[in-house]
Amino acid sequence: MDRHYTEALDLAAVAAVAGVSKYHFQRLFTVTYGRSPAAYLSQRRIERAQDLLRSTNLTVTEVCYAVGFASLGSFSSRFRDVVGETPSEFQRRWARTGAPHIPGCFVFMWGLAERRGDTAS
Repeated sequence: MDRHYTEALDLAAVAAVAGVSKYHFQRLFTVTYGRSPAAYLSQRRIERAQDLLRSTNLTVTEVCYAVGFASLGSFSSRFRDVVGETPSEFQRRWARTGAPHIPGCFVFMWGLAERRGDTAS
């Protein structure tokens, strides 16, 4: 799940890798991590979004889709619930610190290389 956080959660496929039913996997995951697989995945996406908003020149919409959310509205709502401010507010606050930004084109190309398994490029 950590490697494929941008993809839709296929609980049956993840459970099959673990060799258990999706219902058993969900119970075990929730007991082990204290949250459901869907909640865990959402948290990972928000954490990655924070990284991108802090360190790149991507727009909020680009970040939303880059981390695997299908809707800007659900991304913004979830981000606000977890972080306590909107993605735009978060990005503006970090922009004021003057931290250097990574060009968005590099971030997208790096992401494509990761998906191909070609991280040496």
